[in-house]
Amino acid sequence: MNSGNDFQDLTAIVTGAGSGIGLATATLLKERGARVFGFDLQVGGMSDVATWVKCDVGDSQSVVEAFTSIPKLDVLINNAGIGASGSIEVAQDDEWLRVFNINVVGIARVSRTALPLLRQSQFAAIVNTCSVAATAGIPNRAIYSASKGAVLSLTLAMANDHLVDRIRVNCVNPGTADTPWVQRLLAQSNNPQGEREALEARQPMGRLVSAEEVANAICYLASPLQASTTATSITIDGGMQGLRVPR
Repeated sequence: MNSGNDFQDLTAIVTGAGSGIGLATATLLKERGARVFGFDLQVGGMSDVATWVKCDVGDSQSVVEAFTSIPKLDVLINNAGIGASGSIEVAQDDEWLRVFNINVVGIARVSRTALPLLRQSQFAAIVNTCSVAATAGIPNRAIYSASKGAVLSLTLAMANDHLVDRIRVNCVNPGTADTPWVQRLLAQSNNPQGEREALEARQPMGRLVSAEEVANAICYLASPLQASTTATSITIDGGMQGLRVPR
């Protein structure tokens, strides 16, 4: 086995596979030999790389129904998530509940439903998409940051709970990525170019992270070649978390 075919004959689920990091991950998994199912509300761009399964990770019944089409499972990528802006002063209760239901409970309900299949795999792995917002204070991102802090803690708890099942659980912490979701947010601002430059400047390498860079880290953690890697987070943020660059 090598890194070019390390997912050969394995089955993977990627939530939020229609675009961005999810689509890049599904594409890379397929290139490296996996059979990929993409859980998403829309097929998006996944039609050439994954079998689309309509799924709302915020709804337990939708998740259970989605798994009825999955024959076996080795790798679960919990990537689906939503964003939110604002401080605690402006954030309303319903928005807290909506974001946590998707970003945190969504991971739990998909993983819970996947466990019977993952327990049958010799190479079981779960990778959660977290964020640098879990470990760095970012302005006007209170709800989102809190949800991703919960994802980081949940990853560690899951890794411990499922050692007995031989299921590895890890996460990635991307910085701001150049995805369709971010592009849509920029397009809605009064100064899209200025906002983009501000986001780029926030990351010490001076550019946004690419979806493909995050996908590579996800596949590294999910790969059977990393059979001793669990309870680990990998940061892909252009140095945002670890560097203090002089002004």
